[in-house]
Amino acid sequence: MRALLQRVSEASVAVEGEVIGQCGRGLLILVCAMQGDTAANAERLAAKITKLRIFPDEAGKMNRCLTDIDGSVLVISQFTLAADTSRGNRPGFSTAADPETGQQLYLHFAKQFAQHHIPTELGKFGADMKVSLVNDGPVTIWMEG
Repeated sequence: MRALLQRVSEASVAVEGEVIGQCGRGLLILVCAMQGDTAANAERLAAKITKLRIFPDEAGKMNRCLTDIDGSVLVISQFTLAADTSRGNRPGFSTAADPETGQQLYLHFAKQFAQHHIPTELGKFGADMKVSLVNDGPVTIWMEG
């Protein structure tokens, strides 16, 4: 799985003009299931993100994780993270998981945060979404797992 993390002070996602998910201080996580990914991949990536120390401590050093700051997450499915731009000018997405598998893994990934008592909200899989955020830092991190 691939994920793009953005440390945020707030984020929201809207579909057809209606906000369907939001979070306060924490992470906006854009995630894509790749061909061959399994539930174990989703679990490992979520566990690593949960423990990732990218929030400032009292000294301003990135030394705290989501649970340390009582943070929340907004998880958005984004198959375009599978983009292959190695040839031509039009990205290819053939390495992304098929839609059924992608949706199952997306939901399983998001559920992992809730199981760690991290408030979790979602976008709508496959929808045209409008995402708004205030990137804190800015801190943006790319992960695969």
